[in-house]
Amino acid sequence: MRDPEDDLSQAGAARGDERASSPAPRAGSPTRWSSATLVGRERELSDLVEGLTATPAVAVIEGDPGIGKTRLIDELRTHPAYAGRRFAVGRCRSIGEPFPLGPVVESLRRHGEALQTAALSPVAGAVRPLLPELSAVLPPLPPGLDDHVAERHRVFRGLLEIIEALGEMVLVLEDLHWADEQTVEFIDYLVSDPPSRLGLVLTYRGAEVAPPTRTVLGRVPTEVGRVQVHLSPLTQPQTRQLASAILDADTLSEEFATYLWERTAGLPFAIEELLALLQARGSLAQHGTRWIRRALDEMDVPDRIRDTVLERAGRLSLDARTVAEAAAVLQTTQPSQVLQATAGCTDDVLLDALEEALRSGLLFEDGASLGFRHPLAAQAVYDAIPGPRRRQIHARAAAALRELGDPAIGQIAHHLRETGESAQWAEAAERAADQAMTLRNDGQAVRLLADVLREASLAPEVRARLAVKLGQAAVEAIHAAPDVTGLLASVLDEPLPAPARGELRLSLSVLLSQVGGDPVLRRQLYADAVDDLDHRPDLQAWAMVGLGIPTVPGVEPTELLHWLHRSLEIVPRIDDPVSRVFMWGKAAMVLVALGDPAWHRLVDRMGEQIGGSPRRRGEVNAYDSVGLEACYSGHHAAADRLLTAALRGATECESHRLELRVRRSMALLDYSRGRWDGLEDQVRVLIDELDGYPSGRLAVEAVAGCLALARGDLDTASAGLSDVVRRAEELTDIDLLPVPAAALIRLQIARGEVTEAARLGEDVLRGAESMGIWVPALRVVPPYVEALCASGQVEEARAVTARIAAALDGLEGPLAPAVLAHAGGHLAAAAADWAVADWAVAAQLFADAADHYRGFDFPYEAAQAGEMAARCHHELAEDAAKELMGAALAAYERLGAEWDMSRASRLARRIGVPVPGRHRGGRYGYGSQLSPRERQVAELAAAGLTDQQIARQLHLSVKTVEKHVSAAKRKLETPTRVALAVRLAEVDPPA
Repeated sequence: MRDPEDDLSQAGAARGDERASSPAPRAGSPTRWSSATLVGRERELSDLVEGLTATPAVAVIEGDPGIGKTRLIDELRTHPAYAGRRFAVGRCRSIGEPFPLGPVVESLRRHGEALQTAALSPVAGAVRPLLPELSAVLPPLPPGLDDHVAERHRVFRGLLEIIEALGEMVLVLEDLHWADEQTVEFIDYLVSDPPSRLGLVLTYRGAEVAPPTRTVLGRVPTEVGRVQVHLSPLTQPQTRQLASAILDADTLSEEFATYLWERTAGLPFAIEELLALLQARGSLAQHGTRWIRRALDEMDVPDRIRDTVLERAGRLSLDARTVAEAAAVLQTTQPSQVLQATAGCTDDVLLDALEEALRSGLLFEDGASLGFRHPLAAQAVYDAIPGPRRRQIHARAAAALRELGDPAIGQIAHHLRETGESAQWAEAAERAADQAMTLRNDGQAVRLLADVLREASLAPEVRARLAVKLGQAAVEAIHAAPDVTGLLASVLDEPLPAPARGELRLSLSVLLSQVGGDPVLRRQLYADAVDDLDHRPDLQAWAMVGLGIPTVPGVEPTELLHWLHRSLEIVPRIDDPVSRVFMWGKAAMVLVALGDPAWHRLVDRMGEQIGGSPRRRGEVNAYDSVGLEACYSGHHAAADRLLTAALRGATECESHRLELRVRRSMALLDYSRGRWDGLEDQVRVLIDELDGYPSGRLAVEAVAGCLALARGDLDTASAGLSDVVRRAEELTDIDLLPVPAAALIRLQIARGEVTEAARLGEDVLRGAESMGIWVPALRVVPPYVEALCASGQVEEARAVTARIAAALDGLEGPLAPAVLAHAGGHLAAAAADWAVADWAVAAQLFADAADHYRGFDFPYEAAQAGEMAARCHHELAEDAAKELMGAALAAYERLGAEWDMSRASRLARRIGVPVPGRHRGGRYGYGSQLSPRERQVAELAAAGLTDQQIARQLHLSVKTVEKHVSAAKRKLETPTRVALAVRLAEVDPPA
């Protein structure tokens, strides 16, 4: 079976080398060792054809290298159902380029003729820098924007418009396991609302694809067709069938077929290569219509693909082998003039050598370019080139690619690296990194600069400059390599100019905070950076804010406030308004945690500066930072306002990283406010998307653990919450820590592990006290006091409560009245063993706590306090117990808190309160009535929004939206979305 683009190479039988000792193929035998018919993939092809017939549709083909992904696409292209349909094919490459969107650009650059009559809007001109080949048909380049993210969004819109203008088309993007971040983001953008006549085919190696890519491919809207193809190795009968088709034989000897299958493990490419090698060695013989292998035990044929490729390459003439080596060094397909210059051969030699290499099947033509069909074959030839000659070929490749201009700058840097010319490599890598950062491909910039700093011998001033750029890129890259911090730290040990030293210290401290580095070191870096940053007031203010963030135990709040106020004094010197908003946001974030009401004034300034609508990355970051801290501290209304604006800004500027951050914050806010409907699905998606971003992922994992506890999955909750608590302590995430810790303490108390629960509560409060940030820690106080009382340490609990109340005096902490009353209720209830009158005190305190919780939108905690109040009134034999118990049960049922429902039901039965029927799995529902979330989704569906649009607007998964729409149609007894509007009006007519 031939797999010309994905499966390494096309095996060739005909050889141009007259020295070959193998017999010539028989008459009628194939000129290439590949199958003219598809073997073993008939079902997969049928699935593709059917799945892509009705557009828009997305097909995903997954499989190991050499398995036949591209051969399957070739069969699709020639299928009768696709006769006349345009195919645009692009491939991701293993050589990283600063120029993003490589496969998308490659797929479109050859279709200029089809666009000559297209009516493209001015936005399509934004892709001119990416597609100079289409300059004759594209509108002029629009004026530049002052925001890189907005610029990228405009490019995405331009590419989408071009794809739409090309009409009915199959767009093939291969090898997504090598995709750059912007390509993945564009695919996400494309599949969210694809053109109506587009069939999108995506291929990747499952074992190598990054989690963000898988996540994007899992978000295809339900209204878009979807087909998933996983290619497995061929079975033994299929291997025999493929080999028979390649040899054009009626059958193979049983022994030979078994030999092939055992040696190749059913990998189609390996079968082709092994047959070609055996034929070239003269080890194949034809007996009538049967092919056998001579002397099966006479020669041990290597089963590694590399050996078969090298064997075939070794049979080429010297000139053809030289061209093949040049192609192997280049790795990517290139025009013939680049291949010629890299090989260092004349015109007449090139033509003959190319013809032989193409005839052998090692190289292939890709339009006007030539190269190896598969990187593994190229790597096999490359590894066999002796070092001195390899460096010489790399030097010629760099010189040849310079003629192509900046789009090849990443490849030029790669080749110069291999020549050992440090200065030239550094210069090219820096240019490539600058281009990558301009295009927001920060991850590629990090890789380019880190490699140079590790390996190249550079002048001190060059090394300092590159290190500063590396720090800037690493701070922006969501998945920066973890060893970058060590590399930057080593550069700091070298003599550096003061400005470079200051910027590098600042970047390193920010990076360490992202990966959970030593907080003492981080604080020292901030302090050391301040004096070196007089040339950059924006960075100097950032370093001062860093010194104002509570991260190191023992630093007094007065010192934190000192640095925050110093940073605010510098803000007016900052020219960039976005940077000013960013600094106000960071300072406000800390003031919220410290309980200083001055944060409200800073938020007002932010709103005045940008009209309450953040649109730039720094602005969105500021709103998210304050919003998340406001959530931790109990300011739910402010958190909702800030985070809603932040999410809108992140979505509008198409910043996937910022959108993830804000969605993380909103997930925590939704948990805190009891907005749990669909939250588990949302959290599951976020955990996947935030893979490799530990500080961002931790909050979402905390929510997952808390929800698992409430749902009654105690083993999952215990493991998850324990892990989150441990890592939050390691990351010194003192603001987040009380959330999972409070849930874990409740679980430990329920299991009788009161000593462990009390110890955890003490650890959390000790950490908060040492850093002076009591306000976010308040969540843990009630369960901690309950644990102390349960372990017999009532006086210790009383002392802790008094200490906390004194510490909160004068601070702005919305939760303070609720948690102090809640803790006081546990103290009074614990004392009830010898003073019956304290049951009344406890009941009142618990009831007060429930009222306070409800006032600040904490329904789960309100239900817990209300349940305790009911317990106290029951001890007093008072009727108030029934009303309180009924309210708590209703709250648990609305939330779907099955664990709490089960516990509270036992008390309710003793009190005499009716308990809902036993729940047999799933969430607690609303019977035949719509839940609030079902109604919200149904209203949007009735308004004409698609499931994907609803999911984005409500921050739910598409599957969750589908479930709610289905439930709404069932409950309202309407079969269509259109009729939902009528039925909604009937059941709840407008006022």
